[in-house]
Amino acid sequence: MTARSPSRRGFLQLAAAGTAWLAAPRLVLAGAATQRRFVFVIQRGAADGLDTVVPYADPAYARLRGAIALDAASLTRMDGLFGLHPALAETAKLHSAQEALFVHAVASPYRDRSHFDGQNVLETGGSAPYQLKDGWLNRLVALLPKEGAEAVAITPTLPLAMRGPAKVTSYAPSALRQAPEDLLQRVEQLYAQDAQLHALWTAAMEARGMAGAPLRQNPAELGQLAARFLSQPAGPRIAMLETGGWDTHSAQGPRLANQLKNLDAMLAALRTGMGPAWVDTVVLVATEFGRTAAANGTNGTDHGTASAAMLLGGAVQGGRVLGDWPGLASLYEGRDLQPTTGLDALVSAAAGECFGIEPERVARALFPGVPTGKALPRLLRS
Repeated sequence: MTARSPSRRGFLQLAAAGTAWLAAPRLVLAGAATQRRFVFVIQRGAADGLDTVVPYADPAYARLRGAIALDAASLTRMDGLFGLHPALAETAKLHSAQEALFVHAVASPYRDRSHFDGQNVLETGGSAPYQLKDGWLNRLVALLPKEGAEAVAITPTLPLAMRGPAKVTSYAPSALRQAPEDLLQRVEQLYAQDAQLHALWTAAMEARGMAGAPLRQNPAELGQLAARFLSQPAGPRIAMLETGGWDTHSAQGPRLANQLKNLDAMLAALRTGMGPAWVDTVVLVATEFGRTAAANGTNGTDHGTASAAMLLGGAVQGGRVLGDWPGLASLYEGRDLQPTTGLDALVSAAAGECFGIEPERVARALFPGVPTGKALPRLLRS
């Protein structure tokens, strides 16, 4: 990762003074000379794909899930096999508008069910934990022609997926009161004759201007903030949003519903805030691994293997559920949904189509050492 001095982080924090701190989710952005936007949303904690994109017609689903099984009548049915969780009401509208598709039984190469190791593999693009030191999103930035703003993170630490040699800095909302304009002007005058500090201050003020009005602590406003950056003609073209709390070992029903409701609100706010730029937007939502097919004794689920991923945006050729459904009659190691589609293949195809780069070249750069899986059908509009 390109080194950044503490003073730079301080400038960016001062630029955002008066903005409430978001513990989660968080945002990372990067610039690129293109009209297309690519957004990666990570679901930290292993989101349950079986109760997100629900295989309601699989005979084993209700038996395995028991009391926490979702009623088919409550779902938004997408085809004869799958239905969408009722908390994803706005996402269901995107599916109906053919601006959302879902990929089931998807997984990274990781198989050992540790959050830390699984997230490391997901973010670095390696075939094993701690094999690579930089992140696949940083390597994606390096594939693109750059112009305008460099990467920005709304988080005190940069997510691993964005670490690497490509320039990245942070935008950390502060809980301090809004700095008065006369103070900001005085600081600008103070640094006017210092080439390095003046450049840093100018970058901080540009980030502050992009961010707009201070945030409150809710997911919809994070989606709005991301849209403020991404929708600007000279703004960044790559973003990362972090969401947490997906580890539903107990009381999964209400907890997952709340998580999905928040995700749905964030995605809806992003879509609305993008305005006309939504037509050039691709949003990928994925998690480090899935959860067990069967419910546990506390009405939750434990760490599993395959899950479901979402691809949304005006650029997406949606209205579909993709992937080879393995069924729930035969489980991976007798407990988990069998993985049939590589998450690396999905990322490579989506990012490659988004930026007009051959998916094979993207796969080699983003996922070195990961065997190439079978090609996916076209994901985006021409």
